[in-house]
Amino acid sequence: MSDAPFRPFETLLDRDSALARLQEAVAGADDGELFLERRRSESLVFDDGRVKTASYDASEGFGLRAVRGEVAGYAHSSDISEAALTRAVETARLAVGDGGGTLSAPPARTNRHLYTDADPIAGLGFAVKLDTLREIDAFARDLDSRVVQVSAGLSASLQEVVILREDGHEVSDIRPMTRLNVSVIVEEDGRRETGGAGGGGRMTLDGLIDPAHWQAQVKEALRIAQVNLRAEAAPAGVMDVVLGPGWPGILLHEAIGHGLEGDFNRKGSSAFAGLMGQRIAAKGVTVLDDGTIPDRRGSITFDDEGTPSGKTTLIEDGVLVGYMQDRQNARLMGVAPTGNGRRESYAHAPMPRMTNTYMLGGDADPESIVADLRDGIYAVGFGGGQVDITNGKFVFSCTEAYRVKNGKVGAPVKGATLIGDGATALQQIQAIGNDMALDPGIGNCGKQGQWVPVGVGLPTVMIGGLTVGGSNA
Repeated sequence: MSDAPFRPFETLLDRDSALARLQEAVAGADDGELFLERRRSESLVFDDGRVKTASYDASEGFGLRAVRGEVAGYAHSSDISEAALTRAVETARLAVGDGGGTLSAPPARTNRHLYTDADPIAGLGFAVKLDTLREIDAFARDLDSRVVQVSAGLSASLQEVVILREDGHEVSDIRPMTRLNVSVIVEEDGRRETGGAGGGGRMTLDGLIDPAHWQAQVKEALRIAQVNLRAEAAPAGVMDVVLGPGWPGILLHEAIGHGLEGDFNRKGSSAFAGLMGQRIAAKGVTVLDDGTIPDRRGSITFDDEGTPSGKTTLIEDGVLVGYMQDRQNARLMGVAPTGNGRRESYAHAPMPRMTNTYMLGGDADPESIVADLRDGIYAVGFGGGQVDITNGKFVFSCTEAYRVKNGKVGAPVKGATLIGDGATALQQIQAIGNDMALDPGIGNCGKQGQWVPVGVGLPTVMIGGLTVGGSNA
C-alpha cells in the first residue's frame, strides 16, 4: 500500500460515477453517505529484554449507507472499485424500499483542524523506536533492583477518511494516533506486583520518545508497583469514596456516558430516558462531551458522518440538558446532531459515541475533600469495569486506592471494587474539586462490537454511599 496521500477519487474511483451511485442508493431515503477509508498501523512491544511483537497492518475500503426512518442499509467492501460500489447500492437500498423520505440537509462545513496530519509511522525509523524501548527497559531496572520484568510498547496509526454526500458535499481528514505504554513487575519477599503508565494522543511519536517524557512514565509505573507491594486487603461495605482527578473519569464515562447517547434514549433503554430537563445529579455537577480539544485521543475534526465535532453540555448544574447525537437519532428525536456519529472503520455503520467526556471542576480544595472523608476509600487509579446501560449499574476495579480514616490517608489497599449505579452516584456527589484533569490518553470505548478511541476527565470528587467490594470485611 502506497504512503502517498489517500485520494480515492483520483486513483481508485471516478468521482462523478461514485456520486451517481451514491445518489441512486439514497434516492427516496432520509440520509446516507459514502465513507472511504485507508488505515495503517504499527506496533512494537519490547518485553523482558527482547522484542515480543512487531507488527504492521494496512487496510482500505468503503462503506455505503442509506437511511430511511429507523432503518439503515449498509454495505462495505475492501475493494474500492466501481463494480464493488455498484453491488453495494443494491444492499443499501433494501432499507429505502419504496422511498418517500426527504433527504436531510448536509452537515455544516468547517475549516478547523485539531491535530497534525504528519504521518506518525514514517516519521521515525524502526531502529530509533527499538532503541527507545531498550532504554526504557534498562532505565526501569536501574531505578529499583526489585524490578524483575519490564514491558514497553510503542504504537502509531494513521487513518485517512473521505466522506461524500449525495449533494456533492465532500470532506476529508487525516487522523494520527500514537501511544506509549510501560509496565513493570517488582518482587519482594516472594510477592510480585505490577504497575503501569503511559498515554498518547493525536500526535507524532517525537514527544513520546523524548527521554523526559518516557522516564516520567517509567517512574510512575514503578511508583504504582511499589505502592501495590505494601497494599493491604481492601475493606468491604458501604462507604464514602473520593475519586482522584483524571483517569478515574472512566467511571463517569461508563456509568453515565453511555446512558446519555442518543440511540439508547430514543429507544427508551437508557436509565436516563425521558428525563430531559430534570435534575439527575447533585447541584454543581456539569458534564460535557467535547470532541474539539486539540491533539486529544478522543478528538475528531468532524465525525464519521461529516458533522463537525462539538462541545456538548450533557448535564448542567445537575440538570440533564443534552444527549450525544448522530444524524439518524437526532432527526428521529427532532434535535440537531452533535458531531458524535462515530464508527470503528469503513466496515461499520456510525452510531452515537462519546469523544472526550468530562466533569467540570468545582471550587473545593482537593486536600480538603480527602480530609473530610471520615471512613472510606481514596481511589486514584482504575482498571476494567462493567456497566448495564439499562439501569446504570457498574462494577469497577481499582488499580491504586488507599484506606482513609478521619481524613488521614492510610495504607494502600488491593482488590477494591466500586459497585453502584450511575443515577444514584450522580445524586450522591458531595464535593467537587477545583483540579479537573484529563486522562493521559489511554482510553478505548466498546459499543455493539465497535471500538473507538476516547478521552475522559474528572476533578477530585467525593461520592457518598458506594458499595466497596473487598476481601476484608
